[in-house]
Amino acid sequence: MRIGRLALPLVLLVLPLSARAAGLQVEIEGIEPGGGTVYVTLCQGGLSESACLQGQDAPGSAPVRSFAFADVAPGTYAVAAFQDQNGNGRLDRTGLGLPQEPYGLSGGAGRRARPSFAEAAFALREPGAAIRVRLARALPRR
Repeated sequence: MRIGRLALPLVLLVLPLSARAAGLQVEIEGIEPGGGTVYVTLCQGGLSESACLQGQDAPGSAPVRSFAFADVAPGTYAVAAFQDQNGNGRLDRTGLGLPQEPYGLSGGAGRRARPSFAEAAFALREPGAAIRVRLARALPRR
């Protein structure tokens, strides 16, 4: 009985630590020469614009770029990224919906078919997590 009384305060002290927000480091590789802006977004529950609310951007001036997302609640996420080479602020697509600019998703999702959240998803549980996303083209450059 005495052990139970001591354990409860310990559990109450540790419980808030498990629900604490985490940090996520995202490294984007495969940025093509020629500049443009690299956009990175953190998605939860889907890959639609409404599910991808946390985003960052930076000049695509090097082949690799790091982005830090702070205070991210533990959960299941996906990362989507693209290099906007023509400066219009969006990922250009063909009439069939194929991306015309370099793009990538966590887990390498979407290389052979339309990407799904399940393929790109990863669990964020602890502070200091890091993932890599490689940009590539769906079609050869013209």
